[in-house]
Amino acid sequence: MSSTTLIDYGIGNLLSVERALHHVGADLKIATTAQEIQSADRLLLPGVGAFSSCVNELSDRGLMDAIREFAASGRPLLGICVGMQMLFEASEEFGETAGFGFIKGRVKAIPSENIDGVAHKIPHIGWSPLLQSSQSSWHGTILHDVPSQAEVYFVHSFRAVPEDEENCLAATRYGGHVVTAAVQHDNIYGTQFHPEKSGKVGLSILQKFITL
Repeated sequence: MSSTTLIDYGIGNLLSVERALHHVGADLKIATTAQEIQSADRLLLPGVGAFSSCVNELSDRGLMDAIREFAASGRPLLGICVGMQMLFEASEEFGETAGFGFIKGRVKAIPSENIDGVAHKIPHIGWSPLLQSSQSSWHGTILHDVPSQAEVYFVHSFRAVPEDEENCLAATRYGGHVVTAAVQHDNIYGTQFHPEKSGKVGLSILQKFITL
């Protein structure tokens, strides 16, 4: 089996992701340099906290171009949480911050009120079901073995809004609002939820990724 490389750029605790990948049998490598990213077989980009902080840290460490080159090579890339959001063109969190632009669309705040106009808790924290998009099939994707309505774990205040609905693999709902849960564009994948914290369902997603 080819290896899976997890990017460590100093933001967030990678331990839970590492444990989950080891659990599903990944030959795991940790990348802290551009060279290690460029030599990866498949790449996992995590992210927590603010979009701008993650982008700035990747930029300061000289890793942005290496990730772009990797994505252009056709090898599998998976972004998790803010890692998924950075796959998009830009985020409106704390002003305008550019992302990688691998997937057309923007990252916007989850509305502070539900669809009935009643204030609800932000961030969205907890277990929510995955809903299959009518524009896409899960066959052959990282969600291949996931049953529709399976619940996964979310922690986020912003949501990605793809320009092309075909890039949305799965959605969920929070306060009645549609929230993008997983995306795909060619070799690029992303999950807004945390597969490493989503039990057997999350492990099956990581298992599928390491065999792409």
